[in-house]
Amino acid sequence: MARTPSNMLPLGTKAPDFELLDTVSDKKVALNDIKGEKGTVIMFICNHCPFVIHVNPQIAKLAKEYQKKGIAFVAISSNDVENYPQDAPHLMKEKAMEEDYTFPYLYDETQEVAKAYDAACTPDFYLFNSEMALVYRGQLDDSRPGNGLPLSGADLKNAMDAVLDGKEVDPDQKPSLGCNIKWINN
Repeated sequence: MARTPSNMLPLGTKAPDFELLDTVSDKKVALNDIKGEKGTVIMFICNHCPFVIHVNPQIAKLAKEYQKKGIAFVAISSNDVENYPQDAPHLMKEKAMEEDYTFPYLYDETQEVAKAYDAACTPDFYLFNSEMALVYRGQLDDSRPGNGLPLSGADLKNAMDAVLDGKEVDPDQKPSLGCNIKWINN
C-alpha cells in the first residue's frame, strides 16, 4: 500500500471550475450546479484504494448529516482506468450504490481536474466556503487502515462546523494519506 500525502493546496485558493460525468446519473455536471449554499466538500477518491475503502462508511455518514445543513459533497475519481480497470465509470456507479453515496461520483477522465486541485492521493479532502475559497484541505481524521484508531471524521467535521458557525477554520491542518492518484503514462 503506497502512502502518499496530500500536496496541501494553499488556503484561500478559489475552487477550480469543472464539468465532469456523474457516473451515478450518467449526466455531465458543473461545479457551479452542485456546490453547496454554505460550503462544498470535494473528495478525490477511487474504488480500489484500501485507504478509501476504510473511510467510505464515514464519508457516506458525514455527507448525509452535513448535506442537510447546506454543505454539498462531491467525489471525483481521476485514476487511469486503462491500468486500473476496477476504477472504471460503470464500476464507480456500482460502488456509489453499494456505499450509499448521496452525492455525485464524478469521473475525471483527462485528469485535468485532479491537476487543477493539485490532488495527490486517495482520499484527498477539500472544503470550500460559500464563496468557494479553500478553507480546509487534508485528512478526514487520524484513522488509517490497520492503525486501530476509530473513524470519526473529526478533522473534516471540525472544519465544516467552523464554516457553519461563521468561524475561522483552524489553519493547522494535517495532510491526508493514501494511495497515489494513478496518473496516465506514469
